[in-house]
Amino acid sequence: MTDNRHRTPIFQGGDNNEHENSDQKPHPVSEGHKFCDKDHTQQIDNSSTVLEKIAGLYAERLLSDITLEVGGKKFAAHRLILCASSDVFQVMLMNPNWTESQETKIVLQEDPACVLVFPDFLKYLYTGKIHINHFLVLPLVTLADKYNVKDLVRLCVDYMCRHVVSATKHNQLVSWLQYTLNCGHTAVHNACSNFITWNFELAAQMDDFGCLETDVLIHFLQKSELVVKDELTLFQCVAKWLQFQEHRLKSTYNLTEAAEHFADLAVEVMSHIRFPMMTPRHLASLLIHSLTSRFKDFFFEHMAVAMSFHSGEQGLRFWKVLEDPDGHLFFTPRLYTTERWSASLIIENYPLLPTYSVRTLVFNTPASFAECQSDHTYEWTVDIYPKGVWFKKFYLIVWQGTLEMPESVDKTVRLSLTSKDTEEVARVSVGILIGGKQDGMEHVRKVVKRNFVFSKDERILNINDLIPYDDLNNLRTGRSPFLVGPNSDVLKLHIVITPLWSV
Repeated sequence: MTDNRHRTPIFQGGDNNEHENSDQKPHPVSEGHKFCDKDHTQQIDNSSTVLEKIAGLYAERLLSDITLEVGGKKFAAHRLILCASSDVFQVMLMNPNWTESQETKIVLQEDPACVLVFPDFLKYLYTGKIHINHFLVLPLVTLADKYNVKDLVRLCVDYMCRHVVSATKHNQLVSWLQYTLNCGHTAVHNACSNFITWNFELAAQMDDFGCLETDVLIHFLQKSELVVKDELTLFQCVAKWLQFQEHRLKSTYNLTEAAEHFADLAVEVMSHIRFPMMTPRHLASLLIHSLTSRFKDFFFEHMAVAMSFHSGEQGLRFWKVLEDPDGHLFFTPRLYTTERWSASLIIENYPLLPTYSVRTLVFNTPASFAECQSDHTYEWTVDIYPKGVWFKKFYLIVWQGTLEMPESVDKTVRLSLTSKDTEEVARVSVGILIGGKQDGMEHVRKVVKRNFVFSKDERILNINDLIPYDDLNNLRTGRSPFLVGPNSDVLKLHIVITPLWSV
């Protein structure tokens, strides 16, 4: 008798009686399978080998069916890979309404920076691997956005969010800020915007500061949470930006047109400088500035309002400013780091600081920006609990008797601000600037701001979770992005307190 187990099954046309014979004995493998249980099952992952084969298609240019021409260079590619990786390529190459769907060569128009990274971009579609740095990430995310390669977009955005400080160091911050604003990458834009807001002087020192667009600069100048030494320093930063713009205008227009455009631009941006927040001495120093001599009417009018504020004589010019919907900003302080309005609290050798320790700072600030009230000051006490708060057991006496309150521990970074002026109401803005360090660059990493009214009944402002506890007290590594200094072991806080002015 013929053994059917060794006969090769026939799958091509015609009847296959032998294959369909119900008397046929099962294959040995099938027979043995019923004796296997789940303990013998093994999941085999050989995906890396498959990925290597796909990458080989790119490396060897095997079976390519389309050519992409970018910047005069030709790249052999595969429609299947392009369509699987990019929604844009999928429509372009598969939709018959697009002429590219019938072509074997497509010319892509890209910016020069994108042309340079296009080989890396194309290789990523095959391999999922790519090298990113401060200079490459922007053209790469530009290509990823254009061709809707979502996974590459996520990688680039994540990289940018984590390297904003480094971007500043390499003069890329303004480019990142303006691109992400236009393309809707909110997380990166917010990170860049916060860095500039909290480190404006540092950003103004960089070569790319002059590339900041006018409306973006004005957006920052309108912020009361802007951190800067004083208003005069901000004026000088804006003057530096204007100098860059004047050179640009002169290279674009003739001298007469350039002068007209520059005059409009200077007035537009300088209108957002808060002249009353300058001291009379700072205002006097503006008299010899070149911009003041060129645009006397504008600066003299604004300086007159400022001097009226300092003297307490609120004339017509003063009230005219307040008629503007944003006129109150003219008299609203920013977060000024000058000694007049702030003080630093520094804890060295932070990792050695005992748990539940407290550090204290006492300082004074003026009660008003107006010079006529400069002799009046507030006294403050700052207590910082960077490694948690320990409430010891105590007894509370109430009319029913005495209650025993058990000890408790609060795992938080707490700052307590106490007004020493018990009989006076103080309406103030409190800003806590928390230092950080990345790539050797110290900067303001976080800002916490509160408006508060201190009074006889409300003398203490408590701010919990000033810094995420585990971010500051990393027990596993002993390191924190909030520690500065040569050895990254110093906690540095800057407390800014300015009066809230009201008409």
